[in-house]
Parts: sequence; structure tokens; C-alpha cells
Amino acid sequence: MEKSCTLLIHFDKGTPAIANEIKEALEGNDVPAKIDAMKKAVMLLLNGETLPQLFITIVRYVLPSEDHTVQKLLLLFLEIIEKTDLKGRILPEMILICQNLRNNLQHPNEYIRGVTLRFLCRLNEAEIIEPLIPSVLQNLEHRHPFIRRNAILAVMSIYKLPQGEQLLVDAPEMIEKVLSTEQDPSAKRNAFLMLFNCAHDRAINYLLTHVDRVSEWGELLQMVVLELIRKVCRTNRGEKGKYIKIIISLLNAPSTAVIYECAGTLVSLSSAPTAIRAAANTYCQLLLSQSDNNVKLIVLDRLNELKSSHSDIMVDLIMDVLRALSSPNLDIQRKTLDIVLELVTPRNINEVVLLLKKEVMKTQSGEHEKNGEYRQMLIQAIHSCAIKFPEVASTVVHLMMDFLGDSNVASAIDVIIFVREIIETNPKLRVSIITRLLDTFYQIRAARVCSCALWIIGEYCLSPSEVESGIATIKQCLGELPFYSVSEEAEATDASKKTPQSNSITVSSRRPAILADGTYATQSAASETAFSPPTIVQGSLTSGNLRYLLLTGDFFLAAVVACTLTKLVLRLEEVQPSKVEVNKATTQALLIFVSLLQLGQSPVLPHPIDNDSYDRIVLCIRLFCNTGDEIRKIWLQSCRQSFVKMLSEKQLQETEELKAKAQVSHAQPDDLIDFYHLKSRKGMSQLELEDEVQDDLKRATGEFVKDADDANKLNRILQLTGFSDPVYAEAYVTVHHYDIVLDITVINRTRETLQNLCLELATMGDLKLVERPQNYTVAPESSKQIKVNIKVSSTETGVIFGNIVYETSNVLERTVVVLNDIHIDIMDYISPAVCMDTAFRTMWAEFEWENKVAVNTVIKNEKEFLDHIIKSTNMKCLTAPSVLDGECGFLAANLYAKSVFGEDALVNVSIEKQADGKLSGYIRIRSKTQGIALSLGDKITLKQKGGS
Repeated sequence: MEKSCTLLIHFDKGTPAIANEIKEALEGNDVPAKIDAMKKAVMLLLNGETLPQLFITIVRYVLPSEDHTVQKLLLLFLEIIEKTDLKGRILPEMILICQNLRNNLQHPNEYIRGVTLRFLCRLNEAEIIEPLIPSVLQNLEHRHPFIRRNAILAVMSIYKLPQGEQLLVDAPEMIEKVLSTEQDPSAKRNAFLMLFNCAHDRAINYLLTHVDRVSEWGELLQMVVLELIRKVCRTNRGEKGKYIKIIISLLNAPSTAVIYECAGTLVSLSSAPTAIRAAANTYCQLLLSQSDNNVKLIVLDRLNELKSSHSDIMVDLIMDVLRALSSPNLDIQRKTLDIVLELVTPRNINEVVLLLKKEVMKTQSGEHEKNGEYRQMLIQAIHSCAIKFPEVASTVVHLMMDFLGDSNVASAIDVIIFVREIIETNPKLRVSIITRLLDTFYQIRAARVCSCALWIIGEYCLSPSEVESGIATIKQCLGELPFYSVSEEAEATDASKKTPQSNSITVSSRRPAILADGTYATQSAASETAFSPPTIVQGSLTSGNLRYLLLTGDFFLAAVVACTLTKLVLRLEEVQPSKVEVNKATTQALLIFVSLLQLGQSPVLPHPIDNDSYDRIVLCIRLFCNTGDEIRKIWLQSCRQSFVKMLSEKQLQETEELKAKAQVSHAQPDDLIDFYHLKSRKGMSQLELEDEVQDDLKRATGEFVKDADDANKLNRILQLTGFSDPVYAEAYVTVHHYDIVLDITVINRTRETLQNLCLELATMGDLKLVERPQNYTVAPESSKQIKVNIKVSSTETGVIFGNIVYETSNVLERTVVVLNDIHIDIMDYISPAVCMDTAFRTMWAEFEWENKVAVNTVIKNEKEFLDHIIKSTNMKCLTAPSVLDGECGFLAANLYAKSVFGEDALVNVSIEKQADGKLSGYIRIRSKTQGIALSLGDKITLKQKGGS
């Protein structure tokens, strides 16, 4: 058995002290040298050295010292030296220290008495303690509180020893007397703690006798009272009514630690609405009064737990919780918004949105460096409120549109996505949103926001004035055509000699030039088109945001501009009776398209136009030449219908998830029904009655039933040795996030006693054994339970391996039984999670670890294979089910999960059906850490076959 350790000191092994040097220093009269030597002796002993020759020196030269530091170090030395021999008998020389300890306990100096009493708390040898008991008891009545409080702790630790009840028969009675007369808060707390640990009934009796004065007691004593209440109520739930009253009275205590503990105790003991409301109010009060961010985060966690179990009570406190947004810390703001968004109801939506709008306005001041991120969170919160409660959309949408030109691109993207959804779901707001969007379009700075805004303009400009304004706005933001000009002919020719053209169309001053639409033009007519290296007519944000973005080489945006103009011109044909106006708009659009193509093929930009964008712009040009009804329908109706379908599917998915949560069955049809109206109410307060009712409800809905089913427990038992081995061992594995507990049963199947049986374990991966192995003696055909704790530091598949070593009485050599490996499954650490598509793509680009697994399965159906992978990896499919419907022989889906350590796991499944009906393709896993990527890859490789 290893010794228990009561003392830890950092020790630098660089220059270990020599025993002779220490001995010389101790024998001298120099006190500082003596102190230094004692420190070195203590450190050497703590690091496993044995210094038997020092003991007599210390008794002779250190015991008589009057220096307080020397006396304190002497007690530390006595605390850690071996006091017994191998058979457990007290060493004879220990008698020498007893007289010294007795003298210390009667010493005129309070400090010496106090530290000696504290030393006795750590002493386990009854033979040394027994002669000191009268002196310890005398100190219970000493005038100084420091001595009294340590004397009480000494009595408690002596009473808790195996023979303690014989040594101090009437200790609880004495301590109870001390408690009734004691005035010092700390000593009073120690006395109550002694009764709490050693005489439970006396502690309860004292508490109930002085129940009216609990609120006047000191903070330390109140904390022990709460601990006692928790312990009593766990063992005897029927009596908790009277204790809940004590907790409620302590909610007004001046100490924040006490009221935090009170709230936690109330929630754990009672489900009565009055009690929960009191706890929630306390948490809100702490949230606002405490300045420490860590405290705020802990309190928000508690409120989050309350929200999931008592949301109806939390709804009333939503505005109090929102006041936490005043903190400048982003984590606090994020947690607060997450809690609040699930508590929004039609009754409080207007208040919540009003406050969120005020917060958005505050972020414009720019005082805080993280205002952009905070604004983005607020915009997302307002978005989700407006989707849940469309009636508030009109109050927020125009404010949100002020941030379309936000320098924080992510925030601006959130705004435009919000606007896109609101304009479809709230038809009444369409006209005002379009008008506002056209007015503010020039402020937009980001290409992605521009693309989305252009799509909205193309789809929702319906009246003649809106369509014309849309076309005019785009033209204004594109600026003057062409996008660049050609310098004088001679310079252009020189430059063309220096820089060879990348495209196949060449320009000569004599030959005709071929334009982008395939027609010819003489050089004089084509002089404005840039076929030789020209100088750009510089685009800046003042000359038009679209022009500026196009001149940076964003050709996807150019294609979006072309499509938007095409839609607007086609709609103009429907709503504008004047053919002249329509033709004018068509020719202007064609000129813009051609200019875009010429810009794309010019060498002035860093790269030429990509094929997709080129084809799209050419398609727009061809469309004007030949417009049929079918094509018009595709351009003007189908696109919007797809968007409507996407929104309805998103809504359907959310309602299905809510239904699935609501369908979890808690009670069985034949469960007992308890009619609480028939209960006896005699002598019960309103709170006690509420508590009884809530307990009955919990029983009925199965909340008292433990989650872990016995059948599931059997699945987690692993056999470690064979049935024919002399020692049989099996392990029950429990995973608690950051640590693993192995409960190992070892059975001696022989008819001999196994001595020094030791379970030796080792780990691979990010696992760490906490305890060192101990030796056991196992009787014939009996068993031993051994618990092993293992710490986990990252999400990785770990392996635990080892063996059992033992000796038998008649054989000298040791026998070794090798154990089966225990594989710690990554599935215990990851859980399905949800993230936005944009966030998924960002992470996919950032994460450096990728594991590519080739598909190898007997499953023939793509959807079935995907479901099998989702089930095997415990991940969430982010790709909408509607996208995966239908049979096309190809499937691509994104999966996402989060580990308990906050790490992200991304998976992309891309599969294709071959001609022979088999599936082929790849599953790619990306993560920030190597462990997740490799472990998930191994798991998929193992499970993907799908036959089993």
C-alpha cells in the first residue's frame, strides 16, 4: 500500500543536500542555518529518502528550540516520517516526541498550541494520540479562538480514527456544548462540521432548534448547513419541506457564495414553481451584481439548465437575463442570446426585439474593438425572432438594412440573408424593402452581399417604376462604359509587342476586329474595346461599388449582374407597354454584357474570366435574341419558386425536430396515477404542497427513473481474460467526458490464495492513468473489485492494455496473465451538432488535418449508405433531406459533430453508383486535430461495409 500524503512541496533535484551537512547545521546554534537544514530534510523525506540518523539529532537539538519557524518545520518533519515498523507497531523512539507534543499543547504561546493541534489532525497513530487527549480537551476552553477552532478539528479527526470512539467516547456531546456557547464564527463552523460528519442526528437537532437564527449565522457555518440539508434530503426526501424553508430564508444572506449555493440546492431538491422562481431570481441578481466574467459564465450555465427544465418560469425573467448583454465579453453575450432566443414568446417578443435593436444601435459607436462580431450575433438573433414571429419583421428590417454596407462582411451577409427571407415571407413589406434596398445599394462593399442584393432586385422588382429604378441603380453603380480606355495607337502597339495577348482575338490597325458577339468592326469603331493592353479607367468606391468590385476581377459578380439585368428587362417587357423603352433598356443591357465580356478577356486584370461566368453572360446575350415563353417562365418564375421551396423545407425540418423532441415518452400506460387533490393538506405550507405535487408529476413522467438501463450496462462490460485462465477479469467501462472509470472485477478461480496480486495497466493515445497500481491478496475462489481512473485530454481513440501479476504460496516465481486490450471509442466523445453552411465551408478551408477514406461497402443504395455512416459516426447531416431525394446515381452530403472538448469534426461524403450497381467514392474527414481525423477515419473504415 502507498502512504497517504498530506504535504506537497516543489523540490529542485539539481543539488541534493547531503545528510552530514544537514546534521552539522542542525547541531549548530545558528537559527537561519537550522531552518534551512530542516527544510532540506523535509524535502529529502518527501522525495523518498530515508534519513534514520537524523531523528536523534532532531530530538536533541531541534526539540528544545523556541523559534516558531523551527517548531513548525519540526511538526512537518514529524508528519512525514515513518512512525511504525513493517508490522504496524509504533517505533519505540516515537515515545520521545509525545512529551514534546504535550508540552506544546500547554505552551503559553497561542501559535505553538494552534499548529500542534493542527498537526494532530494529520496523525493516525492512536498510541501517540492517546496520552495527549486530556491536553487537547483542555484547549477546547482556551480563551483564544485560533486555539479553540484547531482543538475542535483535532477532536473531529481523532474521533474519526478506527479506534476513535473508544478514545473519545463523549466527543459529540462535548462539541455540542461548545457549539451552544461558542461565539467565534470559524470555531462555530468547525464544531457544526464535526457534528455533521460524526453525529449526524445531533447536527440536525441543533439546526432545527435554532432554525430562526440561521440567517444570522456566519457565512462559513451557513455553507455547512446547506451541505447538511442536501445530505439529509437525499436520504429522506419526505422531510425536505421544512428544510426548503431554511434555504428560502438564506436567499437573503449578505454573502454571494451562500446565495449561489442556496439557489443550486433549491433547484436540486425541489421542482415547486415558488422554489424555482426564487432560485432563478437569485441567479439573475448574481448575474447583474458580479463583475467577474467567470462568475457570469457559470451563472449563465445554471440559467441555461433551468431553461431546459423550467422554461415556463424562465420566460418571466427574460428581460433580467438580457441585461447581461451590457457586459463587453463576447462569450457572455453569446450565451445570453442563446438562452433568450429559446424563451421568446408572443407575449415578450416586442420587448426583446426593442432591446436588441437598442444594442445594435450601440454597436455603431465603434468604441469596442469586437463591435462587428457582437453586431453579427445581434443580427442573427433578430433574424431568428423575425422568422418565429413575422409581425415584428416590419419594425426591424429597415434598421437592419442600414448595416448592408457594414465593414464586417459576415454581419452584412447575415443582414442580406435576413432581408431575402423576410421579403418572401412578408409580402406586405415587399415594396418598402425594395425601395430601401435600391436607395442603399450603392453603400454595399462586399461582393457576396452585392450578389444576394442583386438577386433580390431581380426577383422582387415587379412594378414598372421598380424595374426601371432597378436598371438605373445597376447602371449607376457600374459607372461609365467602357470599363477601361486605350491609349494612343503607337503606344498600344508597342505595349502589345511587349505583352503578348493571352486570348485568341488579335487587333491590327489595318484588319477588322472581331467583337465578343462574333460581329466585325473596323479598328476605328473598335478603338474603345480593349484588345491591346489599355489603362484602366480607375474604379473606386465613389465611382460605383459594382465597378470597383468588377475591376478587382470578380467575374462571378459580373455574371450575377448580367442575370439580374436580364430578369429586369424581361419583366419590363411584361409591364411596360412602350416598345421604345423596352428596346432602349435591352440595348443598354447588351452593351453592358459586351463590356463585361471584353473586360474579362483583357489582360489588364490579374486573371481572365472563368468559363462558367463567360457562358452565363453569353447565355444572357443569346436570350435577348430569342425569347420563348418557356424560357421566360424559367427566368421569371422558376427561380423564385425554388427559393420558396427551400424556405418551406427549412421550416418543415425545424417543426419535425420539435415534434421529435416532444414525442419522447416518459410514462407507461399502466403507471400509477396519483390524484393530488385527494392528498391530506394538514399542516403543509403552500411551498410544501407545491413540492409534493411536483414530485408526483416527476414520478409520473419518469424523471426520477435513471437514464442508464440495466440492459445497456451489459453492453459496456468487456471480458479481459479467458475462461480457462486461473484469474478471470472483466471491466465495466464508464465514460464521464474528461475521465474514464474502469470497474474491474478480478476472480481467483484457483484453490490457492493469490498474494501480491497487481493489476498493471498502460495506455496509448491521450490517456493518462491517475493512480499507481496496488497489491492485493485474494482468497481462493473469491473476487476483488478494483477501480481505475483514467484522464482523457483529447478526442482520440485510445487503447488501454496491461496484465495481472500475482504470486502463489508454494511457487517463488510470479505468474503473469495478459489482458485483452480495451479500446476507448471516439463515439463516447462526439455528439451531433448544427452549424451554418458558411461556417462549415470556412472551417473546411481552415482545418489542416484531412483523412480520405475510399468507399468500400456491400450496401447498394446511396441514401441507405449515408444513413449507415451517420448512425455509425454519431454525426448530424447538414445537407437538407429534400436535396438527397430522388435517384440520380450520385450523392454528396456534409456531416458535422462536436466533441466534449469543443473540437469540430467535419465529414464530406461523395458517392457514385457504378454500372455494376456498386457504390464508389470517398469520405473525407477534416478537423483541427490529428486525433479526430484519424480516429473517425478508422471508425468509418471499420463500419462502412454495412453487412453487420
